[in-house]
Amino acid sequence: MNIVRAALGETTATLLGDGLAFLRRQERDWKITVLRTSLDKLAYQMVFPYLSVYIVALGATGTQLGIVNSIGMVVAGLCGPLAGSLIDRTGPKKIYLIGIGCLAFSYLTYSVAQHWELTIVAMMGYWLGFATSIHSCATICGNCLVNRDRATGMLICETVAAGLLGVVGPILATWLVARLGGATASGIRPLFVVGLLITVTTFVIVLTQLSDRTWAKRSARPPHLFRDIFTVLRGGTTLKRWVAISAITQLPLGMVFPYTQVFAHAVKGANEFVLGAMVTGSALASIGCAIPLGRLADRIGRKRVLYLTIPLFWLSNLLLVLAPSSAVLLVAGFLQGFFFIGGPVASAIERELVPSEQMGRWLGINRFFRMMLSAVLALTAGVIWDTLGPQYIFLTFVGIDLLIRMPLLISIPETLHAHLEFRADR
Repeated sequence: MNIVRAALGETTATLLGDGLAFLRRQERDWKITVLRTSLDKLAYQMVFPYLSVYIVALGATGTQLGIVNSIGMVVAGLCGPLAGSLIDRTGPKKIYLIGIGCLAFSYLTYSVAQHWELTIVAMMGYWLGFATSIHSCATICGNCLVNRDRATGMLICETVAAGLLGVVGPILATWLVARLGGATASGIRPLFVVGLLITVTTFVIVLTQLSDRTWAKRSARPPHLFRDIFTVLRGGTTLKRWVAISAITQLPLGMVFPYTQVFAHAVKGANEFVLGAMVTGSALASIGCAIPLGRLADRIGRKRVLYLTIPLFWLSNLLLVLAPSSAVLLVAGFLQGFFFIGGPVASAIERELVPSEQMGRWLGINRFFRMMLSAVLALTAGVIWDTLGPQYIFLTFVGIDLLIRMPLLISIPETLHAHLEFRADR
């Protein structure tokens, strides 16, 4: 017994030492983005379990819910390449602040909305703010973390943000909603006020603590949006394949997640406690699995870890459709967390395909195609909900992911040991 205790103590000390060493060697800007992302996730995790329920409670149908998400994504997608070009040339801080400001506007608009039509404006503000702020955050993350630390660093952020604070957010939100009248428009509305206050706090943090650093090389040529895009895409065939992989990877943000809670509530009979518990379960998956899988991705490769997490998210969707009870809905919610674990691992690949001075433009290109495809399928999902049946939304996504994204992912090279000068056609 003493030997076992000593071994456990030594292992714990080693892990703690490795963790502290990891944090010490990271740049301050990365740490600031982790703090900001974590607080932002706290606000979103409070709102997310009830957002679609709120929009429907204001009078929207399934198709109209799709329209709300679709319009917001189109606006965010169109701004992606421009934001990326500006980030490369001016640095991410100014664009970051603009994005956070849009998020604050979104929460404010949701809090005063009395009809579903106004939520279109709020959703436009959210997607524009989300896309712009995460674009800036991703550029900082991609350039501050070296390859051997990249997946781990991104999943540390995921563990704190979607994990620890992701547990606190739904619990606090459920308590507030239950006290204020349940999953109704009036019961959900105060959550947006809390989200607004947290978002303003993150604005102040970025404004006062983040540096004005930029990674772009000085060039005599003036900026030219389309020329910059073509310059990045000339990198090789894998860059073009990755654009398709990336677009399908983000489909759940428009096609699955806006309908998950409504489906659980309207079709499976989940109350506010089950809705909150599903999101909490997703956060618990991040707490338990994100960092170990991040370390694994930094040792054996990103693709091998994705081959594990992607099917678990498929299973989440299937269980949601088939769920005979609230207990199965909770399992589906837990497995949904593997989407948020796989996302940063996939993002590590994305950031290893181009040199740092092209990072903003490259991420902007991907953001454009992600948002355009998600917008189309968000609207399609709403039509499927009202015509074929809600369950076919989740089954359609699984089919697209299995038949298109997975073969494309298999066809691209592993990037774990890629050097800065890596080019996709090698």
